[in-house]
This record gives sequence, structure tokens and C-alpha cells, in this order.
Amino acid sequence: MQIAIGFVSMSGNTEDIVSIIQRELEQHDVNVTITELDQFVGEDLSRFDGLLLGSYTWGDGDLPYEAEDFVEELREQFLDGMPAAAFGSGDLDYPKYCAAVDLIEDALKEAGATIVTNGLRIEFDPNTPEKQAACRAFAQTFHRFLQQVHS
Repeated sequence: MQIAIGFVSMSGNTEDIVSIIQRELEQHDVNVTITELDQFVGEDLSRFDGLLLGSYTWGDGDLPYEAEDFVEELREQFLDGMPAAAFGSGDLDYPKYCAAVDLIEDALKEAGATIVTNGLRIEFDPNTPEKQAACRAFAQTFHRFLQQVHS
């Protein structure tokens, strides 16, 4: 199986989440391609068996500018039921905690993807055993779904 993980990270928190998800998927012999979202623009997503997208939330619940073009382009894709999920980092002190996760999920749905699991939301970085376990569980749920689809 070939999975794409696209992400954007400013302080490294979302990138740390990507690393945990990647390690968990690779333990199950999943091939993982990781690309920053601003480099993912124009990518042929149909060559992947699944898609995970992550971002931090900027300002008052916005996508960071590095993700805007990709997410707009994503809305125009035809993902035809491709398994997908979103994840991100945020700060509970802001009124729209991890709102970028919702924006990405909306774009995935518009493109026809199948949202496999609820979006993963991590406050700041995954620096506790509980947060790391949540990241691994997110990856495991995604992997189980893929196994069912491909068996």
C-alpha cells in the first residue's frame, strides 16, 4: 500500500505528529510518501491508496498560507472514495481549536474522499505518552480501514 502524508508545520509540532504516524504505518509495511503541502500542489493523488493531510491552525481558525493553494486545488480533485483523514496541532487558548483540520476534511469530502476517522487534534506537540498514543491510534485506525478495503 502507498500512502501520502501531506503537511505544513511552522514550529515543528505538526511535523512531529507526521513522524509518529509514519513510524506506525511503516511498522505495518505501508509505504509512506511525505510531502509539505506547498510542494504537493499539482500532485497526482490518484496514485496513492490513501491520503493523510495535516496542518497547524493559523490566526483565528485559518489555514496557514502554505496550505491554502493545495486545499483549494484539492477541492477540484476527483478522489473517488479514496480513504483519507486529517490531523493537526493547535492551541486550546484560541476560540477555533485546530480548525484547519475541519477545513481540510471539508475539502477532502468535496473531492469525494472517504473520511476514515475523525480528525486528530493535538495541542502543541505530541510530547506526552497520551498524545503519542493518540497519534499511533489514528494511524492504526487508518491502516485497519485500508486493510479492509484491500482484502
